[in-house]
Amino acid sequence: MASPIPFAMVMLALVVMLTPATAQERPQCLTRAEQRAAIAAGEAIPLAAARQRTSGELVRARLCRDSRRLIYLLTVLSRDGKVRQVTIDATNGTVIGGL
Repeated sequence: MASPIPFAMVMLALVVMLTPATAQERPQCLTRAEQRAAIAAGEAIPLAAARQRTSGELVRARLCRDSRRLIYLLTVLSRDGKVRQVTIDATNGTVIGGL
């Protein structure tokens, strides 16, 4: 019979590997006041400029800080009726995810 200690170590390793990312790794979205301050300071482009990088109807927009930069997380209803998540680098308007 196998020892319970190696089995427990394997199970612990699996739990750690399958645990969702911590809150520190997820983008932290800014408040409205923080958004205005970031745009006024030139740290982020205005939402209207970021919005031009997508097509369809904007459903939701958030300005968030990930581990390296400010990003816009956009939810867009495309012309074909599909909801898409688009990530845009808020410092320069480059689409970095979605579409």
